[in-house]
Amino acid sequence: MRRRLNLILLGVRDVAASVAFYEALGWRRSTAGSDEFALFELGGVAVAFQSRTAFAADAGLPDREPGGFSGFALAYVARSAEEVYQVMSRAADLGATVTRPAGPNPWGHSGYFTDPDGHLFEVLYEDGWIFDDHDDLVL
Repeated sequence: MRRRLNLILLGVRDVAASVAFYEALGWRRSTAGSDEFALFELGGVAVAFQSRTAFAADAGLPDREPGGFSGFALAYVARSAEEVYQVMSRAADLGATVTRPAGPNPWGHSGYFTDPDGHLFEVLYEDGWIFDDHDDLVL
C-alpha cells in the first residue's frame, strides 16, 4: 500500500446542504461525482460527501446518530493567526457549532467547530508549517 490518502469520505444527512456549507466556506466542487456523491478536490486529496445511510450500507455497518467525539478531525492549517479567526467566524456564521473558540495556545492559534453533520474540524496556525508553490503542506 502506498503511503498516501487519496479520498476522505464523509457520511452526511443531506449531501446538498453539506455541499452548500463547504462551498460557502470557499471550497469548489468538482464536476466529477454526482448529486449523491459530491467531490471536492483539495490539492492531491479529495473529500467526498455521501448520505450516511448509503455510506454505512456500503461499509456493511449500521448507521448511528452523529455526536460525541469520534477520535477523528479534519484540519485546516491557516497562513496566519488572523486567518484562524476569520475562518472560525465564517464557519459559525454558516451554522457550524463552535466547540472551542479560536484563541492563542502554546504553539500558535487554533479553534474547533463541527460542521452541520457533526464532523470535527480544527482551524490552526503555528509558525513552522511550510507550503510549496502548489499550496501543499511540506513535512
